[in-house]
Amino acid sequence: MNNNNAFDLFFNANSLGFLLILLISSCSSNDITDGPYFGNGFHNGWADQHSIVIWTRLTLRPEMNLGGQQFIPLTQEQHSKLRNCRNRDSIHLAQIPDSLTLDDMEGACPGATGEVKLKYYPMIDPGVTIETPWEKVDPDKNYTMQWKLEGLEANTRYQVDIYAREDANHGISDTVSGTFITPPDEEMVRETRFCIVTCHDFNRRDDSIMGHKIYPSMLATVPDFYVHTGDIEYYDMHNPRAMTEEMMRFKWDRLFALPFQRQFFTEVTTYFMKDDHDALCNDVFPGMQYGTVTFERGLEIFDREQFPSNPEPYKTIRWGKDLQIWLMEGRNFRSQNHLPDGPGKTIWGEEQKRWLFRTLEASDATFKLIISPTPILGPDRDNKNDNHSNQNFSYEGEEIRQFVDQFENVFLCNGDRHWQYVTHREGTNLWEFSCGAGSDVHAGGWKQTDLRPEHRFLRVKGGFLAGKVTRLEEKVLLTFQHCDVDGRIVHEEHFETEY
Repeated sequence: MNNNNAFDLFFNANSLGFLLILLISSCSSNDITDGPYFGNGFHNGWADQHSIVIWTRLTLRPEMNLGGQQFIPLTQEQHSKLRNCRNRDSIHLAQIPDSLTLDDMEGACPGATGEVKLKYYPMIDPGVTIETPWEKVDPDKNYTMQWKLEGLEANTRYQVDIYAREDANHGISDTVSGTFITPPDEEMVRETRFCIVTCHDFNRRDDSIMGHKIYPSMLATVPDFYVHTGDIEYYDMHNPRAMTEEMMRFKWDRLFALPFQRQFFTEVTTYFMKDDHDALCNDVFPGMQYGTVTFERGLEIFDREQFPSNPEPYKTIRWGKDLQIWLMEGRNFRSQNHLPDGPGKTIWGEEQKRWLFRTLEASDATFKLIISPTPILGPDRDNKNDNHSNQNFSYEGEEIRQFVDQFENVFLCNGDRHWQYVTHREGTNLWEFSCGAGSDVHAGGWKQTDLRPEHRFLRVKGGFLAGKVTRLEEKVLLTFQHCDVDGRIVHEEHFETEY
C-alpha cells in the first residue's frame, strides 16, 4: 500500500466519526448519556520484548465537547500574579466565566466512575487469549487504569480489547480495540521504521476537529514505534493556564480525545517522554511551583497518572540486531538552572548518566539512537539556559559530547526546539536530528536565514522525523527523513556500515 492510499483509507474511515463529533459537540455539559465511555481511547508505553504498559480512562461522554465555552484570557500581568497564587478558586474564577465549570468549556471530556477489563492475544494465535478481571478505575487518578502485560513474545503483534461497564449490575457500555508490536530480540535482523515528534498542544492543532495532521501522515509510513520527546501539552499556555491539578487534567483529557491522536495510539507501539511544559511550566526545575501545583506533584501526574508508568523514567530498548534506542529523562534529576555551572550541575543526574555510558559502551547494536527531550549539540538561542547546548549546562554537555564522540554510528535525536535541523560537527562523530514542532503554527524561535556552519539542514516549519533501519546486500542502512505535516519528505540523511 502506498502512503497516499493509506492516508485516504484512514481519513475515510474517520468520516463517520467526524459527523458524530459535530453532533456531540453541540451537546451541553449537562447532557449525560449512558456510559461510561472510552473518550480518550487507550495508550501503550515502555514496550520491550516481553512487556508493555496499557493505559486507559473512562469518560462521561464518548467524545469531547467541542461546542463548549471559551476561557477568559489572562493578561501577562494577571498570569504573573496567578502563577504565585496558591488558591484554586481564585485561579479558576479568573479564567472560567461565572456560573460555568471546567466541564462546560471547549474540549471538555470529563471522567466517569466505572469498571474496566482487558483482553489481549497474539494476532497469529487468537486462541491464546489472556483476560484480566473487572477493576474499578481510580477517581483520584483522573478515572484512569493501567495494566502491565508481561510474558509477551518478541517481534509479535498483539490485539488489545478493553471493555467498560458501570458496575456488575450493568452490561458493557463501551469497548475500544487496537494493536501493538513488541520489539524483536537482539539477534533478529528485520527492517524497523520509527517516528519521533515534539511540541504540540490543543491550541496549536492544525485541524480544529480532528487534531494534528502529522498523526495520519505518520501512520501512512507504517512505523513500528513512535517516540514523543515531550512538551506533549503546554500547562502554561493560554486556554487555560493550567495552574491547578484539575486544569492540568482538563488539558490532557481534551488533547487525547482528538480523533487523529486517538486513532494513532491504538495502532502503534509508543514511548512518551516529558519536558518542561508538561512537567509544570517553562524551564522548570526542582523547587519551583506553578499556581497550586509543586514540581514534585507535576512529575507525579505525568509519571504515575496520565501516562503509562515505569519504575524509572528512562529506558533502553533493543529493536533487533541493528538498532537500540535510549530514552533519556531531562526533568526529574536536574539541578536548578541558576546554580553555577561545574561538575556538580546536571540535567540527567549522575545515576542516569552513568547508566547511559555503561549501557552504550556494552551495546553491540549496529546503530544507536540517544533520544533526548532537549538538544545536546544545538545550536540554540543565546537567551536559552536549560539544555546541554546552552552555556548554563556546558560542563555536563561537554562531558556527554566527548563520551559519545568515541563511538561511530551513535546519533542524537531531540525535541524541544520548534524547528527542524540536522547538525554535524566536522571532524567528529557527532550528529543531532531535531524533529521540529508538530504543526506549522507551532514552529518558530529561529530564523530561516540563520544557517550556521554546523547545520546540514534547517527548516523552521512543523512536521516529524522518520527513520528506517534495513539491510541491503552486505550493508546495514540507516535513513533519517525530515517530513512536513503532510508527510512529504523535505530532507534525508543516509548512513551505512558493513555487517
